Amino acid sequence: MTTAFFVAADWLAEHIDDPEIQILDARMAPPGQEHRDMAGEYRAGHIPGALFFDIEALSDRASPLPHMMPRPEAFAVAMRELGVRQDKHLVIYDEGNLFSAPRAWWMLRTFGAEKVSILAGGLAGWQRDEWLLREGEEAHEGGEFEAKFTPQAVVRLTDVLLASHEKTAQIVDARPAARFNAQADEPRPGLRRGHIPGALNVPWTELVYEGELKTTDELNEVFFSHDVSFDRPIIASCGSGVTAAVVVLALATLDVPDVTLYDGAWSEWGARTDLPVEPA
Repeated sequence: MTTAFFVAADWLAEHIDDPEIQILDARMAPPGQEHRDMAGEYRAGHIPGALFFDIEALSDRASPLPHMMPRPEAFAVAMRELGVRQDKHLVIYDEGNLFSAPRAWWMLRTFGAEKVSILAGGLAGWQRDEWLLREGEEAHEGGEFEAKFTPQAVVRLTDVLLASHEKTAQIVDARPAARFNAQADEPRPGLRRGHIPGALNVPWTELVYEGELKTTDELNEVFFSHDVSFDRPIIASCGSGVTAAVVVLALATLDVPDVTLYDGAWSEWGARTDLPVEPA
């Protein structure tokens, strides 16, 4: 599949030496697997030419919350040091589960990159098609990146509190149902069980099949089955702002307007004892 949002492995293999293409490896360890050395895994084998887009390192290091968006100027400097050029067609991949590539896609788009795609099937799909990997680091020249931040793409706790209380927007939580329904502990310590009052649960894994989004008909069915209306504003949330980007990506493919992402997510809300939680 090759669309505005995804490119297929055979397409990338055919265009891998195209000077207008730049590949970014956005693999990221999920909660509970923080012991993994993702930079080491990148060096052990990556798609030839790919630069390591380290979501953890590119986040706001001054924030006590995980994966928060950095300041625009800090992101621009990091992109230039990494060698990223925003005028190129940026192709992002993750392990192949579509867990972290959408977050990288969303970050780049929110900071002004216009041509950003995700490799369908990720690294697993690339290897399944028997394309080669490369070890070590990639040499690169300095990048060119000027951050053009889109502030309306991100909402803060006060916005979510208002949406929850006044029903001004739908809050769509991408966490697994057991965590949403307070039937399982959060993987991060110190967080309460449950969800933001009034939130709807659309587990991100229901939107994904073999490392890419399901068909538009299937995506429509998933959202409608969870009572999500495309006629009202939507705030995507999750555990720490990563899989909420899967919801944003899915809604973007369906041309749904008025979609934002709550960056603090449950890591912020669930840590606050002064905020309401369901089930009470």
